Amino acid sequence: MPERMQEVAGLDPRSLPEDVLKSTQPLLLRGLVSGWPMVKAALESTSAARAYLLKFYRDATVGAFLGMPDIDGRFFYSDDLGNFNFRAVKIKLDTVLNEMARHEGAANPPAIYVGSTTVDTCLPGFRSENDIELGDRRALASVWIGNHTRIAAHHDLPDNLACVAAGQRRFTLFPPEQIDNLYIGPVDFTPAGQPVSLVDFHQPDLHRFPRFATALEHAQIAELGPGDAIFIPSLWWHHVESLDALNVLVNYWWRQSPAWMDTPMHALTLAMMTVRDLPPAQRAALKKMFDHYVFDVNEATAAHVPEGARRSLGPMTEDLMRELRVRLLQRLNR
Repeated sequence: MPERMQEVAGLDPRSLPEDVLKSTQPLLLRGLVSGWPMVKAALESTSAARAYLLKFYRDATVGAFLGMPDIDGRFFYSDDLGNFNFRAVKIKLDTVLNEMARHEGAANPPAIYVGSTTVDTCLPGFRSENDIELGDRRALASVWIGNHTRIAAHHDLPDNLACVAAGQRRFTLFPPEQIDNLYIGPVDFTPAGQPVSLVDFHQPDLHRFPRFATALEHAQIAELGPGDAIFIPSLWWHHVESLDALNVLVNYWWRQSPAWMDTPMHALTLAMMTVRDLPPAQRAALKKMFDHYVFDVNEATAAHVPEGARRSLGPMTEDLMRELRVRLLQRLNR
């Protein structure tokens, strides 16, 4: 069974320590946002939570996933992985909240999920009463709203501080090196932008996915209630279950790199296009080249080149990045 995650309590959301915000291990931050008015409304009742959210509603349209009751809250692919088992729609936020309220007492309701919507756009003024102080990190604050739903294990590039504002959530996390054991699906046709594990965590088929048992040996699990938060380091795989009739989560994403730096996922895509299908000897040679210039780079890598002539062999700068991007785009568009 997955092990329990390390817990930290008593932190001040206005001055989080750097060792938390730069942790390379997941952390359960118990009670971090328990003082939020949104949390207090949620602990009172789901109707109070909805009323509190609607206090900030300004006729915003949001993107939502809608699934029939038979998907059991699991937003996923169709059986042949050629389509999805839900509909993506644009809808008014108040309509979403009213629809969830209408099905609140149902034993098997349709699945309703609003994901990754910018808080300031969707609920202007909300963060004046419910927020985290992250200094100069320029974090993107998003809100996630839904009923009983399950989001397949996936990873995100930014570090992630996720705060439960209403409802109960269960997070199951895996370190990045468990990718081989999670049976990741298509990388360029995904339910919500990121590749996901094909394993159903409620009914794992160990005949089809036998290595998933090994992944579970390395997993960490956390149960969060209103006021709790979780820190998910960059590229950790996470499976998220929303366990109540109304669940609200506010998360903050940021990267530990300059804003002008491109996402490394572009490099991964380009490597799949240009390296993966080469003969084995060429792949091995290029692996050594990647190690030399990227993964094992150190002071000796370019020590023999005069400092003023190193260009991309030296520290990357914004101007050099722009120049290299233009040159790369010209070659890709030939």
